[in-house]
Amino acid sequence: MSNSILSVARKGDGTAFSALKQSRANGVVDQCVDHDAQRHDVDDGSGAVGAGGALARGSWLARRVIVMIAGAVAVIAGQSTVRAGDLTGAVAIDGSSTVFPITEGVAEEFRKEQANVRVTVGVSGTGGGFKRFARGETDISNASRPIKKEEHDEAVKNGVEYIELPVAYDGLSIVVNRNFTALQQLTVDQLRKIYLDGGVKNWREIDPSMPDARIGIFSPGTDSGTFDYMKEVLTAGNKEARLRADMQVSEDDNVLVTGVAGDQFAIGFFGSAYYFENRDKLRAVPIVNKAGAAIEPTVETINDGSYNPLSRPLFIYVNKKSLSRPEVKAFVEFYLEEAADIADEVGYVHLPDAIYDRAEANVKSGRSGTQFLNEQGKHKEGALTDIYE
Repeated sequence: MSNSILSVARKGDGTAFSALKQSRANGVVDQCVDHDAQRHDVDDGSGAVGAGGALARGSWLARRVIVMIAGAVAVIAGQSTVRAGDLTGAVAIDGSSTVFPITEGVAEEFRKEQANVRVTVGVSGTGGGFKRFARGETDISNASRPIKKEEHDEAVKNGVEYIELPVAYDGLSIVVNRNFTALQQLTVDQLRKIYLDGGVKNWREIDPSMPDARIGIFSPGTDSGTFDYMKEVLTAGNKEARLRADMQVSEDDNVLVTGVAGDQFAIGFFGSAYYFENRDKLRAVPIVNKAGAAIEPTVETINDGSYNPLSRPLFIYVNKKSLSRPEVKAFVEFYLEEAADIADEVGYVHLPDAIYDRAEANVKSGRSGTQFLNEQGKHKEGALTDIYE
């Protein structure tokens, strides 16, 4: 595979998702698990999903056949229904580069059914996307973290009501050059020493047994929700702490992949899909979790919660006014129906069925606002199934 299928996706030419699926079919992309083979455990709604997650939503192909049959029956029965291609208009989306592969995958599949609807998916980062969204410039905002209080307040000030929809799980992956074999694991405290302001510059400052080599430090840009999430994890309990300013940063995760792959002693971080896509160039460093076990990001460990504290939900935010337009409503409904399978296809982890059901109910009822801010305006901590209603 050339550099990354996801780098093609960034061009927004609508070919990336098909290319990714074809690459998987050809054995080019070897995911951690066979998702269909693993999805056997039934979710009880608690969020404690088994190693493979839930089968309840069924296979994507099976649902497609059911939809086609149902559509045919509706036509025969003379029922009024929206047929493929009936809709027109446009859906404007911007935001997180991490969520981009899922949304672009959904958009590409949606275009096959509604070719006259123009769906555009930009990549300005979670923060940049929220800035546009709060001004009413976009219909949907991709986000790799929940909305912040100041972003929520800006939307309220501008009269933008929104519906908050989780769409997948991600594991923020700490990656190094594949040839850097001396590094076998890292603790969160060691990550702080590397990434916080005033931190170390040589690997021997992390561990005396490590090579005497400068640490090449790569990071997503400050508009990235991935940057925000890493900052939130590493500065927890220390209001004065800041991520260091001498890192090599980019809003394009593929630039980070290239940077780490080209420096034997470099380290970087981004969403799991970009790591899975580039395992021939990079190696994920196991992170010591709260139980004291060194855990690597995989579909299973992200799903079962053992890859902590670097697992997180991903979101889309929908402008409630935009949802009154038929093309936006159809796209959002399609998104939630396909999110589980497309998330798995592009290297993320589907949510428990209970969460997708709640998201669909919130769209139907028009429930607006965020559920992830506490009374102090800080992000709530806890399991997604406990927070999102």
